[in-house]
Order: sequence, then C-alpha cells, then structure tokens
Amino acid sequence: MKVLFALLLMGVSSMVQGQLPQVCCGRIERLTAFASKQVDARNVDVWLPKNYDPAKKYAVLYMHDGQMLFDATQTWNKLAWEVDETAQKLIDADQVNPFIIVGIWNNGEKRHPEYFPQKPFESLTAAQKQYIAEQLQAKGRIKGTEFQPISDRYLKFVVTELKPYIDSHFSTLPDAAHTAIAGSSMGGLISWYALCEYPKVFGQAACLSTHWPGIFNTKDNPIPAAFRAYLSKKIPKPKKGNRFYFDYGDQTLDALYPELQQAADVVFAEKGYTAKNYKATFFPGADHSETAWSKRFDQVLLFLFGKGVK
Repeated sequence: MKVLFALLLMGVSSMVQGQLPQVCCGRIERLTAFASKQVDARNVDVWLPKNYDPAKKYAVLYMHDGQMLFDATQTWNKLAWEVDETAQKLIDADQVNPFIIVGIWNNGEKRHPEYFPQKPFESLTAAQKQYIAEQLQAKGRIKGTEFQPISDRYLKFVVTELKPYIDSHFSTLPDAAHTAIAGSSMGGLISWYALCEYPKVFGQAACLSTHWPGIFNTKDNPIPAAFRAYLSKKIPKPKKGNRFYFDYGDQTLDALYPELQQAADVVFAEKGYTAKNYKATFFPGADHSETAWSKRFDQVLLFLFGKGVK
C-alpha cells in the first residue's frame, strides 16, 4: 500500500510541477491536467517527430502510462521506454512512416480499475469478483475491499474526448488505419480491449508483456478464461483490417505469461488471424520492465508503421 501511495504522490507532484520530459529529438507538447467527463483529469504528453510539418498528415500512436515513456529522470523507478529515441531513429532510417505519439498519463491509485477490461470482469460470479478484489487489496493495488473496473469510461475518454482534441489540434490521419494504441502489462490489457471495443477507431493494438492474470497469481484464477471468452466473441473479423501485436518474456512478472499468451494465440488463430495481421513474439530472458520494453520497441513500431505495412 505504501508503494501505491508513493506512486500516486509522485504522479500528482509531477503534474503540479509541469516539468516537460527531456527528449533526444522532436518535441513534447503537454496537455496539462486534460479535463474529462469520464475520468479524472491527467496530463497528456504529445510527442511530435523532428521536422513535424502541420502541412503534412501523421499517423498517431496512443500509449498508456504516459509518464513512463520519455525521460527516466522523471519516472518513479528511474526507467523509461525512451520512445522518442527509437521512433526518431526508425523515421530517420526511412523504416517507418513518421507518426505522433500521445502519451496518456496513468492515474496512480486508479490505474488498475482504468486498465482492467470491464466486460470480462462483469461476466464473473460475485465470488470470483470478491476473490479478485482480495488479491488486489493484498498487493496494494486498490484501496478498500471492493474492485470495480472503469475501463469503459477510460476508453470513452480516449475515444470521445482526447482523440477528437488531438485530431483537431494536430495534423493527423484520423482514420482507424492510421490510429494505433499500445501499452505494457495492464496497459497491454487495455490496448487489446480498446481495439475490440472500438475496432473502427483503432486499427492496430500493440500489447507488450500483457498482464493476462489480471492479478498476481495463476492458481484458481478465473480471469484468463474470462478474457479468452470475451476475445472469442469480440475479436474483429480479420477482413476488417485490424492488426494485433503481442510479446512477452519469462523473467520476474513476465514468468506468469508464456502459457497464457500462447492460449490467447490459439483464440486469435481460431478466428482466422495469421502472420499478416497478428504477431506474438517470445523474448527469452526478458523481464517486466521499461528497459526490456525499450529494447524491443523497434519491433512494435515496425509492425505498426513499417514501410510497406498495409
């Protein structure tokens, strides 16, 4: 619980201070305490690539845990994805089409409720829901004894409030084919959920180290099966043009993921997804950290925005 409150205080402190992340290239434009009718206000950091030209149009990548993306000196664990470095390197090498990154800050104590896929949770029994709440409380991920996901409201914020603002204030390609969403761990869960709920808004989802257990153990855990049942009903038909990227390691928290990711792969294969529109990569020895995700973020961007990708 102490860790939870520490993260919350650090997030609030950073929001108040308003210090922009330092980036190697391009620039950050911050939407400070961006207001919403759906969720609490939060900072949104918009990364514009080097030589950003308002006369041109750009694809957009929406990313969760926005305060962890750019500058390790400002994060709670002194680690960062360094997405600006990877993105600009690939753009300069003409390996990807230029794009914008929208980093949506998480909300400290509400991160788990905002990122946990809501409809699969609501399919569980009362006893199963209580078990999940007890597990999350024991790990300090929620306050109190009840857990209720609010991910539908979070996604409504992204789709109906944030995205229209981004499209009207920056030079974007607003269609689904040029709009992707990505995150790691719980951010991986909310990314595939976003695409399934809004397939006409998000053409692609990238889910790194997806936290398939939802909690922190796999024994007698009803969540993975609930996720798969939801996916089997809601995955868009491949002919719609949507694409999914997954990856996972096998160290620290990622040690929970290989079997569960492989089970999810089966669901997508049964729905007709192939290497053309689905990728799931195992990185042996990789752990659950921003350092690990940074090392393979180039693979994510090549899948989403690589030259020749359709």
